[in-house]
This record gives sequence, structure tokens and C-alpha cells, in this order.
Amino acid sequence: MSENFELKQKISILKNKKNAIILAHNYQIEEVQLAADFLGDSLELSRKAVGLSQAMIVFAGVKFMAETAKILAPEKKVLLPRLDAGCPMADMITVDELREMKAGHPQAMVVTYVNSSVEIKAESDVCCTSSNAVRVVENLPAKEIIFVPDQNLGSYVQKLVPAKKVILFEAFCYVHHRIKKEEIAAMRVRYPQAKVIVHPEVRPEVIAGADEVLSTSGMLGYVKESPAKEFIVATEQGLLQRMKRENPGKFFFPALSQKICSNMKRTTLKDIYDSLLEEKYEIEIDPTIIDKAGLALREMLKYS
Repeated sequence: MSENFELKQKISILKNKKNAIILAHNYQIEEVQLAADFLGDSLELSRKAVGLSQAMIVFAGVKFMAETAKILAPEKKVLLPRLDAGCPMADMITVDELREMKAGHPQAMVVTYVNSSVEIKAESDVCCTSSNAVRVVENLPAKEIIFVPDQNLGSYVQKLVPAKKVILFEAFCYVHHRIKKEEIAAMRVRYPQAKVIVHPEVRPEVIAGADEVLSTSGMLGYVKESPAKEFIVATEQGLLQRMKRENPGKFFFPALSQKICSNMKRTTLKDIYDSLLEEKYEIEIDPTIIDKAGLALREMLKYS
């Protein structure tokens, strides 16, 4: 009997005993993906956190995701199995920097990508995800939009919503920012029949060379429905593992080399077991911050 099999059994027993559910992001390692009760992207996981019957949520992701679950379901005990699972992009912007932007553009509304700290969300009018960012900005009454923190996603939104002035902050996802247009071009030569699908967190010049620009959930739906058999996928490697499981007979290739988020890959099955057993590490947020950030997150859910 393998160690992973034993851990899964123990996790299952603890989940039932503690009335818990495991949510996992698409970028988690495969053994964690397979152990999750629900697997999805930021928007899917945010929506799932609302209305859960379980009293405890174990969030296999990074810190801002667990915070989002706590904000949307403050009555739940939300656990993050690894304290060191953070998001470098979320750490690139401070509250003081956002407040300075707001002071410089008093007529603008603030749209904050969900990949951000709870303190930044609390300073925002509405949050968004990669799948609904365009829809959010399109529907806001303001002509000027402060978009933080992801400059690449904000640039993509600006291109699709030219009627608005989108004011960007210089931050990015280091994983997606590493993907270069030359890598996509080289892969097209290698696999000329493949469709190129990219995440909107990539650089604008990479987006320009894509067949489709999609969130992770959008990518999953696209490859399932597409008649194509080969796909070049420009996002974190974890999603390709799920694609391969769910689409036998189709072939998925990274953007030349695998792109890995070390923070997303830190959580193991043992971490999830320990988190359930010891009820660590619990997400605790100041109630005032929960109220402010909750307004922005619930506005986001209107556009899902």
C-alpha cells in the first residue's frame, strides 16, 4: 500500500470527522488535485466558498485564495496548509501605493485582480478574475479605471475596452511573465497543427500571437470542445496535468519549457493531512477588513 494511498484514506476520515472540504487550485501538484473535493480556478473556487455546508475549508492554493474564502464565508474555519504559500505578484503592491494612485485619479474606480492581498481588496470598488475582468470594467460607470496589480491583465482589458482609460500598476505574475513570444513561435514550428491558448497574465506580445486568450477554466472548456488534437498551452504546468487526465487522445505542450509556480507546488498531501489533524494554519482577518474586502468581492461575483 503506497504512502499516498494511506494519506488519502486518513484525509477522508478526518474530513468526515471534522465536517471539512478540500478546495484546490488547478496549479496544485497532481496528487493534491486528485485529493480535492473541488478543483478549479480563482473564480470557481470563490463561488464554491459561498454556501458550503461544511464548517471547515482546507484551501490548497496560495494565501490570497484562502483569504478570499474566509471573506466570502466568514463563519467558516478556513485553513491554509502551508504558511509559505504566497503570491509574489500580490506582494508587489502596498496599500500606500494604491492610495497614492487613488489620490492622483479621484474620479477613477478601483478594480483589483483577485490575486491580491486582503488589504488591497479592502481599498477597492470591485474585484475581478482573469475570466471576468473585461466584463467588470465594461460595466462600471466610471470612465477611468485604476487596475491593480497585474499590468498584463490590465493591458489586455484596456485593449478590449478602449472606451475606458485603464491606469495600470507595474506588477506581474512571474510565471506568466516569463513566457516569451519567441517560445510560442518555436512551438508553432514544432507543432504546426496545434492551437495556441494563453492566459491573459502573459505579456501583450504573447497574447498577440495566440489563437485564444482564456482563463484556466476557459482553457479547460475550450480544449474539451475543440476538434483540434494538439494544444500549446501558455500557463502554469499544473493545468496541463489536468488537461491530460480529462482529455485522453489529445496532446498538450507547454510554451517550450514547463512553467512552474513554486508557491503553488509547495502544498503536499502530508501538508493537507497535518492541516486537518492540527487545524492549521487558520486564516484570521480583522472584521473591518472583511467587511470592506467583502463588498468588492461580492461585486465581483455579480459579473461571473
